[in-house]
Amino acid sequence: MATLAEMIGGSGTPGTFLGLDRAESVGAAADIVIYGADCATPYPWVGAYCAGGPTAIRAGSADYAGAVERVNFDLMGPLLPKGVRAVDAGDLATEPGDPSGNRDRIEAATRQILGNGAVPVLLGGDDSVPLGMLRAFDGGAPLTILQIDAHIDWRDEVRGERLGLSSTMRRASEMAHVERIVQVGARGVGSAGMEALEAAQAWGAHLIPAHELDTGGIARAIGLVPEGARVVVCFDVDALDPAIMPAVIAPTAGGLSYREAMALIRGVAEKATLAGFDLVEFMPERDRDGIGARTAAQLLTSVIGLIGRQRAGA
Repeated sequence: MATLAEMIGGSGTPGTFLGLDRAESVGAAADIVIYGADCATPYPWVGAYCAGGPTAIRAGSADYAGAVERVNFDLMGPLLPKGVRAVDAGDLATEPGDPSGNRDRIEAATRQILGNGAVPVLLGGDDSVPLGMLRAFDGGAPLTILQIDAHIDWRDEVRGERLGLSSTMRRASEMAHVERIVQVGARGVGSAGMEALEAAQAWGAHLIPAHELDTGGIARAIGLVPEGARVVVCFDVDALDPAIMPAVIAPTAGGLSYREAMALIRGVAEKATLAGFDLVEFMPERDRDGIGARTAAQLLTSVIGLIGRQRAGA
């Protein structure tokens, strides 16, 4: 029986996301640069439990590799408008035992991408990975972060570690260039205690838990993003319901559907600039029959298309 890839008739660069051109470095001339990082600041007692996440997400796009000219009905057109170029620069070298070096490499790569006028799209890796990316956005217009996540990541420290995956948004809130944080999708029992929740609320973070999504939560989240804002979307795949995203460390019922996630990101893209995007917390060994990888790849494909349309002014 023919595979989907054979029926679509696509062909592209092997091993890259969606068969896009492979870039030798993040400094390649492009509008959108995809790059990966297996870890940044893993807790020593957990380790780099999302290592291999970027590779798995790329593999999830294999059925559609090289078929970027076909109609994507999430976008009602092909992936990218004419003249817009997206490339895959592969993964940065990261080591679980070198968290400071990992963060610096992620930050330096992001700065290079931004310096070349491109949009960074970072694949992870655990949820400590976005910190290096977010640091690189200083010196520009104020930043709004849209965090889509099952957890608020606002713990001040965990066993003395202040830069781990449970503290990402709290550390982001301390960055002078971050003026607003909108957090969507928290649900169930997570690692946060009342101190973390109260600290987030005191800072002014806007929290839309998952149970509010059925009563106007998506529209409210979109409304909280200022018109014309510069937005980085920090997307933790555990925000999605485990029925479509089993590849996470803590599957929790009641997550976003694919349609809800895309409605949220599409709504933000209609009023603000998608200046960066990260997709993290993908845990390959927890996936089932590649369902999570294909879901992550489909989501990422559509987000790249939205960014591409912004770049083209479409």
